[in-house]
Amino acid sequence: MPLTKEVLSDAIGKAIALGTGRRFRQSVELVFTFQGFDKKSPEIRFRDSVLLPRGIGRSAKILVVADGGMKLAAQKIGVDTLGTDQLRNLSKRDIKKIARRYDWFLVSTEAMSLVGRLLGPALGPRGRAPIPVPPQANLDLLVRQYNSSTWLRNREQNWVGCRIGTEDMSVEDLVENAMSVIEFVKGKIKRPLEGSVRIYVKTTMGPPVEVLYT
Repeated sequence: MPLTKEVLSDAIGKAIALGTGRRFRQSVELVFTFQGFDKKSPEIRFRDSVLLPRGIGRSAKILVVADGGMKLAAQKIGVDTLGTDQLRNLSKRDIKKIARRYDWFLVSTEAMSLVGRLLGPALGPRGRAPIPVPPQANLDLLVRQYNSSTWLRNREQNWVGCRIGTEDMSVEDLVENAMSVIEFVKGKIKRPLEGSVRIYVKTTMGPPVEVLYT
């Protein structure tokens, strides 16, 4: 059976049904396991953001680390900011709190080395990474983009997963988001999905449901 929207819809519906009953709004996650690849192969090493056409189901928490005009521009559109002097004065405990609090870290190119040195050790274990933003970038557009993006990241392992939304989104919207991520992964591995990738859907606390498409 080919991978179709109907096949995905069936798996997503089952995963949500099996994961119901929690006292919080769960994420819906897509997981890929790779077969026939070396774990160190660049084809299955991910550190990528993928724009979801139907959004992530909630507002992302974004921090802009910058000074001057970029910091003012971020404040103007209501985004949290952190200046480099503020960053230098943070304790290790405060840095860990910041790493837990935000989903995305948009960093001026001038501040990247400082952020990598001070924030990097706290971001890495949490699957986060600073995203460089050049001075001429349209910050408002970038913020809107990352508000609707998901993060694919792994470390020398034969699987990768990401959020595609929340359990209260429509199955149709979750399918559209899943297809965007699947197409991205397909383009990255440069192989047919059949025989190379097994795909699962799950909620945060629910069991995985395999997408049966081969």
